[in-house]
Amino acid sequence: MKIAIIGGGAAGFFAAITVKSLHPETDVYILEKANKVLAKVGVSGGGRCNLTNSFEGVTDLKQVYPRGHKLMKRLFKSFNERNSYEWFEAHGVRLVIQDDHCVFPQSQDSQSIIDCLVNEAHRLGVRILPRHEVKGIIQQPHDQWLLTLTDKQMAFDRIAITTGGAPRGKGLEYLSALGHQIESPVPSLFTFNINDKSLRQLMGTVVTNTIVQMPGTKFRSSGSLLITHWGMSGPAILKLSSHAARHLAEHQYQVPIAVNWTGCTNNSDVQTLLTELACQHAQKQLSTITPFQLPSRLWQFIIERAGLSVEKKWGEMGKKGLNKLVETLVNDHYDINGKGAFKEEFVTCGGIALSNVNLNTLESKICPHLFFAGEVLDIDAVTGGFNLQAAWTTGYTVGRSIGE
Repeated sequence: MKIAIIGGGAAGFFAAITVKSLHPETDVYILEKANKVLAKVGVSGGGRCNLTNSFEGVTDLKQVYPRGHKLMKRLFKSFNERNSYEWFEAHGVRLVIQDDHCVFPQSQDSQSIIDCLVNEAHRLGVRILPRHEVKGIIQQPHDQWLLTLTDKQMAFDRIAITTGGAPRGKGLEYLSALGHQIESPVPSLFTFNINDKSLRQLMGTVVTNTIVQMPGTKFRSSGSLLITHWGMSGPAILKLSSHAARHLAEHQYQVPIAVNWTGCTNNSDVQTLLTELACQHAQKQLSTITPFQLPSRLWQFIIERAGLSVEKKWGEMGKKGLNKLVETLVNDHYDINGKGAFKEEFVTCGGIALSNVNLNTLESKICPHLFFAGEVLDIDAVTGGFNLQAAWTTGYTVGRSIGE
């Protein structure tokens, strides 16, 4: 049997390695149009490769997979984060779990993951062909496939599409032409542009515990927030952009955002603490006592944003001033004016509709012997190693199924 894996990314390599290890007699080819394979793995986690997550604290996969969580729950029964951890360690890559539950190679270098996958593929006899762009795909009689490459044609018995996301949608047109439903791709995992000069002057400020939400919607997230020279970033913002990806795209990335700088879910707790501070430090200036472990520069910014003077004394604030300060701390509104790129990575939501694939094998329901793995499917996740885990899981599923 001759199998083509179209796309030399994480899902493609894991599919190729899996099928070749289960069926050594098969001929497996990885066709990658770029000069290098696994390029996205190389930049993952800032070049350190956040390859999975411990999933500690994840009670529902919908928390981390805004799209595809039901499918991932099903596929995790065969290959989950523990299997990924054990697989890489068994193949010579020592891993470490950080305090934030993200899993990295002990080397803190993504090249460790790349070398592991490439070396294992070579050891098994997988043929890796970079600079082999697929120009056309034709289904032939007896469910075989003819691929047109830049300079030749190749025939295969089975094909797996693992080309990753297609942010412009054009890269999925050939799959649409074969009869597949495409969920319109839009960007996910990005930072927010905010045209507020006063806020931007706080660039570099990190607030560890925040809650961010989009007023009038159910979209909200929590975690660390980073103020940048263009607006806001950090895990809380990236998670929110993932869950609200379609909502943001529909509104041309021009929507309001509300920030709770305290991380407290009960506003009365915030009011109680500020009231106690006002009683205990009545003669001290507002700027000298910083609540909720906020950075001092941010605290002074919030005081002024509430319409108060940083030199005002706690005891002189009054009930009206206290209420303004509480409101600013827990419900600070800004306007998003566009999105920024998330480093060198680009994640999209959308792709092949999951209704078009067999949920146990990831084989197309439209075209027999055609499989899908990775981000080309309508599966995507928040930041933290969850997208690469989806690649390992779907790649394993296709690798196990495609050779049967």
